[in-house]
Amino acid sequence: MLPEIIKDKKVVIYGLSTETERTLREWGGRYEVLGLLDGFKSSGEQFGYPILDINDVVNRENVIIIVVARPESCKVIAKRIGDLCRENGIDVFDVRGNNLLLTAKVVYDFTSLEGYTKKNLLEAIKSANAVSFDLFNTLIVRNITFFEDLLELVGIRLEERGIRIPDFVNKRIGAEKRLSFNRAPKLEEIYEELLKGESCKNNIAKELAEAEFNIDLSLIEPRRDVVEILNDLVMQKKAVYITSDSYYTKDRIVKILKKGGVKTVSGVFVSCEYDTSKTGNLFDRLIDVSGERNILHIGDDVVSDVEAAKRHGIETFRLYGPNDFFELSGGLRLKEETNSISDKIRVGMFIANLFNSPFLFEEESKKICVKEAKDIGFLFCAPMLMDFVRWFEEEAEAYGCTNRFLCARDGYLLKRLYEIMYPNRKVQYYYTSRISAIRAGVENTKDIEYVDSMKFSGKCEDNLKIRFGIDAASLSESDVDKDKEGLLKYSKAILEAAKLKKENNLKYIKNTGVCEGSIAFFDLVAKGTSQFYLKKLIDNPIKGLYFLQLEPEFMKDKNLDITPFYTEKERETSAIFRNYYILETILTSPEASIEEFDLNGEPVFSKETRSGKNIDCIMKIQDGIVEYVKKYMEICPESERKINKVLDETFLALIHNLEIRDEGFLDLVLDDPFFNRKTGMEDIL
Repeated sequence: MLPEIIKDKKVVIYGLSTETERTLREWGGRYEVLGLLDGFKSSGEQFGYPILDINDVVNRENVIIIVVARPESCKVIAKRIGDLCRENGIDVFDVRGNNLLLTAKVVYDFTSLEGYTKKNLLEAIKSANAVSFDLFNTLIVRNITFFEDLLELVGIRLEERGIRIPDFVNKRIGAEKRLSFNRAPKLEEIYEELLKGESCKNNIAKELAEAEFNIDLSLIEPRRDVVEILNDLVMQKKAVYITSDSYYTKDRIVKILKKGGVKTVSGVFVSCEYDTSKTGNLFDRLIDVSGERNILHIGDDVVSDVEAAKRHGIETFRLYGPNDFFELSGGLRLKEETNSISDKIRVGMFIANLFNSPFLFEEESKKICVKEAKDIGFLFCAPMLMDFVRWFEEEAEAYGCTNRFLCARDGYLLKRLYEIMYPNRKVQYYYTSRISAIRAGVENTKDIEYVDSMKFSGKCEDNLKIRFGIDAASLSESDVDKDKEGLLKYSKAILEAAKLKKENNLKYIKNTGVCEGSIAFFDLVAKGTSQFYLKKLIDNPIKGLYFLQLEPEFMKDKNLDITPFYTEKERETSAIFRNYYILETILTSPEASIEEFDLNGEPVFSKETRSGKNIDCIMKIQDGIVEYVKKYMEICPESERKINKVLDETFLALIHNLEIRDEGFLDLVLDDPFFNRKTGMEDIL
């Protein structure tokens, strides 16, 4: 697509990274390139081309701007130059052929549905003497996608116990269907029917029924807004009943209610106790026992909760269930990537959280929105980070690494996840940063030249201060080589300071108690700078296991052993390459960044640039991620836990499609002092 866009156009490339150099090399002079653009530089030359001023570029004719940058950076650049380019009729595309000036943004909503509000429901309740609630998908929801997923889980758990029933799911469904013709069986009866002709030992129907119930109970999630309404009614002394089609007896229904946080109700009417369903005569039993005719029944099913209740003279109020919303939303592109039981659990957890409330029609826009920071972590980030930790451990084990270094600050949350997923595995939260690594690791002018090659947005004196902690104004004339350019002018001071910083850093490493053998070294999104300089401080072989490696060609002469979770080929097309800034912003610790180490080998932190509100928001997001991982680990059998990067990417990409309303999240800023850059979350979204 890109060759067609730039054919017969005068091209200006935005970006001065090695990615630009590679692009120019691949183009091989086929296109007319006028020059380069940069957000912080408007003169000079690079890669044999002049660096231009944006104001001069937009006044030229037949020009197109091609942005050579990572997708998240493209968004920031487009915002920076977009208005000016639109005013002057200049097209702006990224190197992948995407039009960066398109303003269309997808927001999912339910404007096509005839909705209701919480107020509507409360008014309907007010006019009734008694209220009946359906249970499943009304008061509670399961953390699975479909009911069959529960049975698949049951089959897996039974096999773990040595009870193997071939084609279990179909046989279990078949047994229930056979017994449910004109009646409502109990769960034990269903298993007795299922076991006919099976080679299992006798009298285990009760055991299997109890196993299924306990698995189901572990999946239960209350629909908080509905449970709150029910509990308020109980407190108001209103007659409240549960009316449910279920093969669970009343005592089991009570256990489900208790787990869902439901207060004691006036009565429970369950189909298997009366041997009749809601579409049969269960509502008659409700009327007879309660002695009420003026009853409002609240449920999600059109047939059994609405039509059946009305036939018995009961008023109804239909609430959409989580799966209703999921289907009405078109599956949010998740269905296509859902294959294993692990995937089904993940999607089920997503549905149970995102559509937990039935009140998505409170505003005219009827947008699907996420209101809480904790839910942002749970919905969008947790699956991918959980899969990364699993991959990291599997790779570390495969390479025989005896040490696992989860580097600050990105490793703070990962250590929490490790403690959940691998409680017996020792990992080290390793204090480091690009800044602390280079301050201790530079040994010669070639090292300084390498550091200076990583573009800093600001003056050279600021670069010296931030990256090396040296104030240029405090140096004597003999410390400055005026014949050199950039940081090389200050080589003497930098190398002198590095000697002490190296000694201090070595004291810290000694204090960590690193074992003999290789180190599995984690970095989130990096070129390899921290690993490169750690190699200078430690004798252990280091295996870099990164989430994503940027510009690998930049480090090809550094003799680093790095394997990324997302390969270079994958990153060009994956959602993570468009969204990793989001992960970088939230994968951090409540501590400030590390600058260096003191004489005792203790970390010296930089000045905190985040507000208390920022840190609080990040911790809430991380709590949501931790909650997700704990829940998934409880639900999904160990043998079925599988990595699905494509599904993970689909979850993460939804952060752009759904409306985020947590102001704390929207106010977050990705602060990268090494490059002296700040990127606002709203720019990323």
